[in-house]
Amino acid sequence: MPENATEVTAAGIARLAGVGRAAVSNWRRRHADFPQPVGGTAASPSFALADVEQWLRDQGKLAEVPLRERVWQEVAGHPAGAAQALVHTGCALLLVRDRPTAWLELTAASDERMADALPHAMDHVLTARLGPDSPSGTPSPGRATPPGTARTPRTAGSTAPGPTTFESVAPGSTASGSAAPGPAVVHPANPPVAPGVHRARAVHTPTAQALLPSVPLLRAAAQLAAGIGAGQTFEFLLGRHLDANPRQFTLTPPHLAELMADLAEPPKDAGRPAPDRPLRSVLDPAAGTGALLRAVAGPAALYAQEADAGLAALTALRLALGADGTHGSPPSLAVRTGDTLRADAFARLATDTVLCHPPFNDRNWGHDELAYDPRWEYGFPARVESELAWVQHALARLRDGGTAVLLMPPAAASRRSGRRIRADLLRRGALRAVIALPAGAAPPYGIPLHLWVLRRPTPGVRPGPDLLLADTAGLAAFAGEAGGKPTGGGRDRLDWPVVRAAVLDAWRDRADLPGVSRVVPVVELLDDDVDLAPARYLPRPTPGGDARGLGEVRERLAETLRLTARLTPPHAISAVPTHRPRTTVGELARGGALSLHTGNAAPGGQGPVLTEHDVLTGADPAGTPLTGEAGTSLTGPAGTSLTDAAGTPLTGPEAPGAAPDDPVVLEPGDVVVPVLGGGTVVRVVGEREAGAALGRNLQLLRPDPAALDPWFLAGFLRGTANNRQASSYASTAARLDARRLHLPRMPLAEQRRYGERFRELAAFEEALRTAERLGGVLVQGMYDGLTDGTVTPA
Repeated sequence: MPENATEVTAAGIARLAGVGRAAVSNWRRRHADFPQPVGGTAASPSFALADVEQWLRDQGKLAEVPLRERVWQEVAGHPAGAAQALVHTGCALLLVRDRPTAWLELTAASDERMADALPHAMDHVLTARLGPDSPSGTPSPGRATPPGTARTPRTAGSTAPGPTTFESVAPGSTASGSAAPGPAVVHPANPPVAPGVHRARAVHTPTAQALLPSVPLLRAAAQLAAGIGAGQTFEFLLGRHLDANPRQFTLTPPHLAELMADLAEPPKDAGRPAPDRPLRSVLDPAAGTGALLRAVAGPAALYAQEADAGLAALTALRLALGADGTHGSPPSLAVRTGDTLRADAFARLATDTVLCHPPFNDRNWGHDELAYDPRWEYGFPARVESELAWVQHALARLRDGGTAVLLMPPAAASRRSGRRIRADLLRRGALRAVIALPAGAAPPYGIPLHLWVLRRPTPGVRPGPDLLLADTAGLAAFAGEAGGKPTGGGRDRLDWPVVRAAVLDAWRDRADLPGVSRVVPVVELLDDDVDLAPARYLPRPTPGGDARGLGEVRERLAETLRLTARLTPPHAISAVPTHRPRTTVGELARGGALSLHTGNAAPGGQGPVLTEHDVLTGADPAGTPLTGEAGTSLTGPAGTSLTDAAGTPLTGPEAPGAAPDDPVVLEPGDVVVPVLGGGTVVRVVGEREAGAALGRNLQLLRPDPAALDPWFLAGFLRGTANNRQASSYASTAARLDARRLHLPRMPLAEQRRYGERFRELAAFEEALRTAERLGGVLVQGMYDGLTDGTVTPA
């Protein structure tokens, strides 16, 4: 095997061949000629990619390795590591996108000559997008600037009027009102910085020696980019890298990033920037993977700082490749490496917007070194209040009237050690809103995090007299009960459209919305605790909390009880047990009367997912159906085709060539059985659930309508004795094997007679569940109404 050849794990082999990991284990045991491990560990061995491909072809298990899988395996097996391979790939993709002719000329040469020529070409495009590697007082020759002028960021100490961040100055002059004299011309991606911090761009130009092992990878990545685009190619590869190392990164989910970017927009009464002024500049001082800056629409300049040098380089390339300039010229980019609190790379910068997902509970944020830092305008944060240090840093980097949105832990709103800083933020009008999100919005997923919206006070302008408090923790359940179904909450069930609409309506209208938001005068908050937790001022109401709403709930309950009475099963008629011929689900599957599928979809992706919780509680999967029939393309809102990160359309489980990892899409008549629990819960899929993906820990039985009635199948599967004999009790949780479930052999007409009775029992059970839920709502609503005075005793 050649030195430094690409290696692949068992999971990678399974992905290449479109099978499960268990199949790869079977191949290793059954085939003596299967390639031997060349690296890794005994528990997770790695194999030579070339040997694996050849073996798969010889066995007829692989016609051709998908290009995107080949590229990813090249990245994962790079001798310098996946992170360095991604940096090389990102630089090459930037060259492919911005200078395609130069790239074609380079690829015509041998690998050695190509590696020698690449550094100069890469440096050219990196300088054009990210500024020179060693900033100086002259602009990079690759960066276009308006003739006769240079755009320089206004510094935090500037007194020049106007809300814009950039000012046009003639060459050889300085911006009026600057706090300190700057260079004659400043590159937009290299604003003035304080001495002693990292001035070089985050992505250094690779050397020819470092690039030589990457040349085959770069050629393959360019070929993939020709089909799906340079930006999508890098997103796919970076996404795989992040998924493969989940504990190394704290991610900001895309939906949350979009919400934070929207909150940073000017409110309705603040107007918009004039058409002749540049769009806003945005800073993320704890950039991570750059998710927050990617969510900003149409910025003029993006500034980011990240402590991890490798992650900062990947973020810079992600932002550069994601900004295509389709809505105008691409924004200026400046990504720096360093500890933001200790060594701020943008110490003299004033931006329109700051978006930040800071590290939580950081005791080593620089408390001892930064005691006299000028950023602490609202008080010196205690050692345990690292989040309040980030809040004040964000305010220090805003222009007057600029907006900052930070993701915060709930403890920051109520810890006694931070009450003086919170009080000063309120008195001076810097804190404008505290918004509680449902648990599951972002890691750590078990905690209901907060969003703080801040605005830098403008001198001479009276501070705002109130604070907006919003609590969206109960929105998902509230919306579900209003529609007759509880949707629950948490990471798996978070209804982002509902949360997003409620938060933006509360922020833009700045009005009291019952149960969601309240505008509280600052004077009411300035007590001994200065507790800003929204739940303290917005107790979660029950649906229909007033008298009129309770009347509607009562009417629905009465109607449901009448329906329950009508659906009550008739008197049971005793009969002598008969011994019918029996069969098992496994035998029926082998005979073709039904097919078995195992759920593998995780909530939070594209389209709805029927989860184990939904089956156990009778809830419906939320979202837009993926597909109506198996084998058709999965569709999103308005019928748009859903694709994966590389742009490949997703297909249903019955589609020709569909991989086992594709989601199992529900069809009417499917029977869903939970794997764990040993209970007797079975669900027949109807029109409401059709199109959703089957979640984990669920088994699906798809009967042939000409051989099996689905309700007959579901009814007999619910038998207690049947479930007990088909379950394994080797561990603390019983595990059901659907193949061992028994069924009587009956003609189809007799099956339908039983199936009709089972259908009536399911309807009765659903009515009982609805009555229980509505009864609880009515009882709690009456308690709340009587205690808060909105309802009087009759």
